[in-house]
Amino acid sequence: MLIHFLRRHLRPYRGELSLVLALLLGTSIAGDLAYIWRTGAVMLGITLVASVVQVVAIYFSSRISMSVGRDTRGAIFARVQDFSAQEMNHFGAPSLITRNTNDVQQVQIFLSIALTMLVTAPIIAVGGVIMALYENATLSLLLVVVIPLMAAVIGTMLYFAVPLFRSMQAKIDRINQVLREQITGVRVVRAFVRGDYERERFDRANEDLTWTALRTARIFVFAQPSIMIILQLSSVAVIWFGGHLVNDGAMPIGNLTAFLTYLMQILMSVLMAAMMTILIPRASASSERILEVIDSVPTIVDPVEPVEPEAKRGRVELRAVSFHYPGAERPVLRDLSLEIRPGSTTAVIGSTGSGKTTIVNLVARFFDVTAGSVLVDGVDVRRQSLRTLRESIGLVPQQAYLFSGTVASNLRLGRPEATDEELWEALRVAQAEDFVAALPAGLEEPIAQGGTNVSGGQRQRLAIARALVHRPLIYLFDDCFSALDAGTDARLRAALRKPTSEAAVLIVSRR
Repeated sequence: MLIHFLRRHLRPYRGELSLVLALLLGTSIAGDLAYIWRTGAVMLGITLVASVVQVVAIYFSSRISMSVGRDTRGAIFARVQDFSAQEMNHFGAPSLITRNTNDVQQVQIFLSIALTMLVTAPIIAVGGVIMALYENATLSLLLVVVIPLMAAVIGTMLYFAVPLFRSMQAKIDRINQVLREQITGVRVVRAFVRGDYERERFDRANEDLTWTALRTARIFVFAQPSIMIILQLSSVAVIWFGGHLVNDGAMPIGNLTAFLTYLMQILMSVLMAAMMTILIPRASASSERILEVIDSVPTIVDPVEPVEPEAKRGRVELRAVSFHYPGAERPVLRDLSLEIRPGSTTAVIGSTGSGKTTIVNLVARFFDVTAGSVLVDGVDVRRQSLRTLRESIGLVPQQAYLFSGTVASNLRLGRPEATDEELWEALRVAQAEDFVAALPAGLEEPIAQGGTNVSGGQRQRLAIARALVHRPLIYLFDDCFSALDAGTDARLRAALRKPTSEAAVLIVSRR
């Protein structure tokens, strides 16, 4: 009621009231006005400098974290480029994609925050401890209890969270795998009316990830209140014991207020460290997965001292070759000897699973033989530089793959300097000239990732043309005529004779 009364009756005198308050304030500070201006100017200057320094620190920490992310992605990509088929099968494409994107991002986020907090928090904590001891050594004994308690909470959180974050990243891999399979195999899924099954399959993987994420969140749900309770109880304890000291005359009230401020600084720095612990488990799991890729030693590597063939003609020889895949019960090839001479065509015909593609993989050194040797121009492929060996090979795989770009960019994959006339000549031999010429943009027609915007037969013919543009010494045709009709197949094989007349040609087929 009093406030209501004063508000109503003092409203007409607002101007006079403001003047009275201003005069009273001026009277209060008149004696120390110079000190206030001087101290205020110093505080303003310190604040401005601190703000500028903080902005610069955040900029450079962000720059460092982004640079580390860029370098890490580059290192992962470079290592994956060196992987053989064995390492690719071990990690899987979805997992490698996750490691190069999501895992690297987790490390970047951690670095961008850690580079500022990990410097600021210890300085604040050490400074606060020194000043707290200076104010009152007796009350500082509370820190001996409070800090270990908070460290115990943080340590317990890390102990349970790190394995869960590692599991979360593996489940993200699983989601990516299921999603990738559904996208790439969407036509098969629709053809067999398996949409409901695939949705259930994705839901199971999604719920599995969600459940793990919820378990992780529960840890932090209990950890954060625990830390706040410790903070509040420590403040109560300081006020309680400090109040007794003030009451006994052993400590001025101003010192108690200062001690509380220093205590809050110390505990806030510990709280900053606690915030970092939220990021540490996931960043730790992600960095472990990243290093697993980067530190992997490829099974197919360049020799220490590569040996170059004296004369490069493209002669291929398999001597008593045996090979079995890792984990297989018996070898897929046993004591196989074969010679592919320049200017000749060698055909290997066999049923599915007979090891035809394995021969191609051994010649290109995607795998190393278990026994025996593969020689190109008289030199074991294991003693040759991988670059030199593969530059002499034109491979047309069983599953033709085209990269996102244009028809021309795909054809020039092995020889970027090839002219348009050479591209059209290769297309003519590959029986692809007509359909490319009919495209709206011709050689500049866009190609989707994997060549999904052209038919299977067109993909195979473009892959054959790509090998022809490369002009290698050795042609490896891995059952790449299977999607062609009989007439196109016959015309293509006849047209291949001239451009491959001086090369060694290996054709593997089921017919």
